[in-house]
Amino acid sequence: MAKEPLTEEIRKRLYEDQDEKYRDMQLRTIPSVAPETIIGVRTPELRSLAKELAKREDIGTFLAKLPHGFFEENQLHAFILSGMKDYGTCMEELNRFLPFVDNWATCDQMSPKIFKKHRSELLKEIRIWIRSGDTYTIRFGVGMLMEHFLDEDFDPRYPEMVAKLRSSEYYVNMMIAWYFATALAKQYDAVLPYIEERKLDVWTHNKTIQKAVESYRITEEQKTYLRTLRVKK
Repeated sequence: MAKEPLTEEIRKRLYEDQDEKYRDMQLRTIPSVAPETIIGVRTPELRSLAKELAKREDIGTFLAKLPHGFFEENQLHAFILSGMKDYGTCMEELNRFLPFVDNWATCDQMSPKIFKKHRSELLKEIRIWIRSGDTYTIRFGVGMLMEHFLDEDFDPRYPEMVAKLRSSEYYVNMMIAWYFATALAKQYDAVLPYIEERKLDVWTHNKTIQKAVESYRITEEQKTYLRTLRVKK
């Protein structure tokens, strides 16, 4: 198979920015990624390169080359999508990319800025993502619901969507716990019944309380009460 010139150029740039000590740390924090696919490039360098690449007329050839061979290529892809200014193009490319996301870092660091201006359309996509059955697509969907729909656009139906999720996947359940801990910080009265009535599975329930208790955005009085709601396994 012929090599794609832009991808080869990108890999050369990535190896030029390699930090082996940083790579060793990543191997411990991103266990779902094959070690041989991690080059070891720090996030600021990746973000800078992504901004540069996004301006190229031929960037579509890189975005079309899926799956990528390296973790950092997935990171670049995520950062390029996050900076896209056209909602339709961004969503089309995002839906093509999501099935290839294979780790929490790429999933969580992908946050298109254009979504803030298209929340009604975004909500329709979120409903599809969280029903997808794919670990990181579900995680991304819950993450977007947490990022965009816990403030002025909050609706009590949204935590209900998340509470109904059931998964054996650690990275899905961690995101659910993160969602509810954040929701407690922002919409305490509306979300507390989900904890009081134990609407989450036991592990996620207790993890939610743990993360909420660790939050500086939740009062000491609220933390004291939440501790009483822990469930013994």
